[in-house]
Amino acid sequence: MDRRILMTPTIGFIGLGTMGEPMAANLLRKGYALLVYNRTPGKADRLVELSAEVASSPTDIAARTDVIFTMISNDQAIEEVYFGEDGLFSSLKPGTVIIDSSTISPELARRLAAASAERGAEFIDAPVTGSKPAAIDGTLLFMAGGQAQTIETHRDILLAMGREVVHMGPSGSGANAKLAHNTIVGINAAGLIEGMAIAAKSGIDASAFLRIVQGGGAASKQAELKGQKIIDGDYSVQFSLALMLKDLKLSSVLTDTLGVSTPMLESAKSLFQLGQAAGWGELDLAALAKVYESSIGKTIGGSEADAAKAP
Repeated sequence: MDRRILMTPTIGFIGLGTMGEPMAANLLRKGYALLVYNRTPGKADRLVELSAEVASSPTDIAARTDVIFTMISNDQAIEEVYFGEDGLFSSLKPGTVIIDSSTISPELARRLAAASAERGAEFIDAPVTGSKPAAIDGTLLFMAGGQAQTIETHRDILLAMGREVVHMGPSGSGANAKLAHNTIVGINAAGLIEGMAIAAKSGIDASAFLRIVQGGGAASKQAELKGQKIIDGDYSVQFSLALMLKDLKLSSVLTDTLGVSTPMLESAKSLFQLGQAAGWGELDLAALAKVYESSIGKTIGGSEADAAKAP
């Protein structure tokens, strides 16, 4: 008998976007019963086919579940989901564990932890790395801030969606780690694209150059994930340019607070701001290449004519 038939929906999942939907799907495939909610209707259709139940609001989730995951795009949306009129905190039960895998400010993560504790619940900030491919494959890495015992107790649930869980420290530490990590991602992506633009303008074949990058000291996860997408002009979203810019802005605020000088972060942020201003925010972050293509007058993987036809 399907194990899910025997289980009540004790896990809630809020946020069914690029990352949240495949994460929730992996929980369902591992036999967990799920009550799901998304602010935009229709996002749960595929999960319903996998036996998920749809909640009417975050309040509904809080009233009916014991473990709640949130995977939401930004601080403002998190505020609404947690503190809004129909938010989680309006009906949160004592003993509930909330695990937020969004990329948010560490200050907000600590505030959510304090507000949860006031209600007799626990909050874990556990953002992830791996982007959409890892969310689909169930190979995400969770960087978790909060009580070590709570994280350990829920390790099996996390590993239903990922390959590793690393405890980073007290509340807010997961958020801090994610911003530091995504600072490197943004800088690496910009560096990869800048190098590919130099090669393209020099008349070097992009595919041949990417082989050199991947086989040498410039090899990186960004080269692996984005190199061929840039050559193909494939900007289908694994992680959007707008979200990358949002994370770099959060990291800039954090580093100002910490007093850390970050010239490379600021340069990468400025480049992604150019991409956002050009209207490419909802494309994959690899669309930063279009900023450079506009400058060199040709597409990195193609020709001057291709660049002229590009939107």
